[in-house]
Amino acid sequence: MTDGTRNGRGRDAVVVGGGLAGVTTALALADAGVRVTLLEGRPRLGGLAFSFRRGELTVDNGQHVYLRCCTAYRWFLDRIDAAALAPVQDRLDVPVLDLAKPEGRRLGRLRRDALPVPLHLGRSLATYPHLSLAERAGVGRAALALKGLDLTDPALDTQDFGSWLTAHGQSARAVEALWDLVGVATLNAVAGDSSLGLAAMVFKTGLLSDPGAADIGWARVPLGELHDRLARRALDSAGVRTEVRTRVTSVSRYGNGRWSVQVPGETIETDAVVLAVPQREAHALLPDGALDAPGRLLEIGTAPILNVHVVYDRKVLGTPFLTALGTPVQWVFDRTEASGLTGGGQYLAVSQSAAQDEIDAPVAVLRERYLPELERLLPRTRGAEVLDFFVTRERTATFAPTPGVGRLRPGARTKAPGLYLAGAWTATGWPATMESAVRSGISAADAALRALGRPRPRHLFDVEEAA
Repeated sequence: MTDGTRNGRGRDAVVVGGGLAGVTTALALADAGVRVTLLEGRPRLGGLAFSFRRGELTVDNGQHVYLRCCTAYRWFLDRIDAAALAPVQDRLDVPVLDLAKPEGRRLGRLRRDALPVPLHLGRSLATYPHLSLAERAGVGRAALALKGLDLTDPALDTQDFGSWLTAHGQSARAVEALWDLVGVATLNAVAGDSSLGLAAMVFKTGLLSDPGAADIGWARVPLGELHDRLARRALDSAGVRTEVRTRVTSVSRYGNGRWSVQVPGETIETDAVVLAVPQREAHALLPDGALDAPGRLLEIGTAPILNVHVVYDRKVLGTPFLTALGTPVQWVFDRTEASGLTGGGQYLAVSQSAAQDEIDAPVAVLRERYLPELERLLPRTRGAEVLDFFVTRERTATFAPTPGVGRLRPGARTKAPGLYLAGAWTATGWPATMESAVRSGISAADAALRALGRPRPRHLFDVEEAA
């Protein structure tokens, strides 16, 4: 079947991939009057930020958070009428427990005051119990040096963050108790494995740009409610034709400048194509000549995230989340209400980034490792019954933010007119986050609209000015 002859030139686009990047692209193009077909190989939208059923629970494949400075993802939530379901905390407040200290003296907090940058974090840093007085002062000096870095300097991408921290007087303890506490969760790599450019972007934007920039938001409902159900509703309302369980087998260009997208049983003709899929899949679909060095896409490494899920028969955690030192446990989130768990129990999700050493460990091994650590961390677990224990693994959860990755990340435009790229792995300037995915969709839509001669929807591109 042939599609695409229904309208004049400049009116059709196909978006390949139904993750956040693809959904964003499709919505932006449709809002500008383009007739869009969105094709997704999985049976659902949302990419790697999705939910599934396990018995009576609705489980997210992994815990995802965002920050107030994530203007594009916040636009996305507004666009799909989901902002109220994933609110941002009123003020940054992160409980940090250090298991190396005696019970009763383990709790520290990273929180901000209603003061200008950098004073907004001054009191929190001055009283942070997990660093010595000298280390706290050193962190302040390093933060000021970080604030002075030029994020447009390509040399930053060639250096690693860990070496920069050492050169700026940061002890191993300061890296563990502060820099990696934030960096591992946002970059999915420890400081020594992270590009200085990406790390500087995270800390400058999140902690040193605006007092409220690092306030944390997260979904109070399953991710599938946002990224699949509500996203699908928004796409339907915008007139997007959405096809799931539909894998694209090839993309090619006709002599007249239009494009052919092949799926089983159908050929779709279109004016523009956006590949909003992971880098290896994009590489496989790229026609010859679309990029000067397409092999660079295969050089972009990946990094895993492991999530350990534990259901207890009673409440064992009294805060929405916490993070920890002196233990393999990184971040623990209460997912009880979002999962639909009833009956007085509690469901915790333990999010483990940069999990190369554990991503393939058997469930039994992870159970033996993490249940005792949770008992050390949360005293109320010691008398609780474990009703369920399971693991979710994303072996290629993000691109690896290694030094030099910046030169490998392509922009939205290709050398083939009418073909564009989107995905958190493209050159957004951000690490592999939901924010990066949405920003990539905005960039791809912008490039396509300019080429198609279509007006840019003002409400979408406001996020560029807010960034």
